[in-house]
Amino acid sequence: MEQITSDSGWRGSPDVWLGAAYESLLDAGIDAVKIQPLAKKLNLSRTSFYWFFKDREELLDRLVSRWREKNTGNLVRQSEAYAETIAEAMLNVFDCWLDGSLFDSQFEFAVRSWALQSPEILAEVQSADLQRLDALTRMFLRFGHDEARADVRARTIYLVQIGYISMQTKEDVSVRMKRIPEYVEIFTGQVPEQRELDRFFARHAYSG
Repeated sequence: MEQITSDSGWRGSPDVWLGAAYESLLDAGIDAVKIQPLAKKLNLSRTSFYWFFKDREELLDRLVSRWREKNTGNLVRQSEAYAETIAEAMLNVFDCWLDGSLFDSQFEFAVRSWALQSPEILAEVQSADLQRLDALTRMFLRFGHDEARADVRARTIYLVQIGYISMQTKEDVSVRMKRIPEYVEIFTGQVPEQRELDRFFARHAYSG
């Protein structure tokens, strides 16, 4: 969590409050994201919260924005990243599943759990799903797949990964890395080149 500095003073800062809200959401769910418990957690006064946020709803809106910008934004960007082949494009997307700075799986699980009790958040999740599926579909279209095949392949990739997250699947990194070439072939219909795999493994500091 961000430390309180002399610049932010005794009230904390927006990022300090948002960071505490994020941690509480992941640790205990949305019901734990309340002003008084956050103030106690940060050892700050409750009133200091209102220097940065109008109310709890504004804090929650900022939390959703952080999730949207990180998880949806990065997945879309990775699907659009330069690639010579569809296999390489798929590996670009796989970066999201292995790099927490690109895609936060715990945050994803927490927001989807929140959506079970909030119609507004459910609508946000459904909108994100559509954006992500559209991005993956466009990735396949870019490499010459027809619309029907691109749609099904995109859904297969995405629903498998959301299944991983929803089931909170624990998988050793080395095991998952060994499965990557087969995943790429199944998802894209193309066997990845060794040089493509080598670049991917190097990005994730995996030596086999």
